[in-house]
Amino acid sequence: MSRVKGVFAHLDSLVDAIDALKQAGVSDLQVAAPLPRHEIAELIYEGRPSPVRWWTMIGAITGGIGGFSLASLSSTVWPMAIPGGKPIVSVPPFMVITFECTVLLGALATLLGLLYHCRLPAVGMDEELTDPRFMNDHFGILVKGEESAKVCKILHDNGAVEVVGGA
Repeated sequence: MSRVKGVFAHLDSLVDAIDALKQAGVSDLQVAAPLPRHEIAELIYEGRPSPVRWWTMIGAITGGIGGFSLASLSSTVWPMAIPGGKPIVSVPPFMVITFECTVLLGALATLLGLLYHCRLPAVGMDEELTDPRFMNDHFGILVKGEESAKVCKILHDNGAVEVVGGA
């Protein structure tokens, strides 16, 4: 698989290069920057909502069902003598543990989803994107699996300081 790395000195030239790559149909790219910039995120994600919200929903539903099940099944296994003919499994008293488990598992699932989608910890991070310049004052872009000559030309045309790999 071919890999092309471009180094940019300015944010504007990086944004232009990402836009040109997207218009050329290149989809598999990674960007490294010394600071987070919304311009880069908007171009890469194209307005798609974050998938972390699904992790939150699944965690919250699981927590709610688990909390209510814990309370109601515990009450049926070890019933208490309740005067006045009140039911053993009553919804209002069990809502507290249901709410607490919903919030707890929803928050934990959100954290796990965030870590997963941010690719943290960066154990398998590409060595090309660990260039010390990307932590200091330059921006980098790594394109994988595309026509390397076309990608090199696009990166050069959009002001890349250095292009490594490809033809």
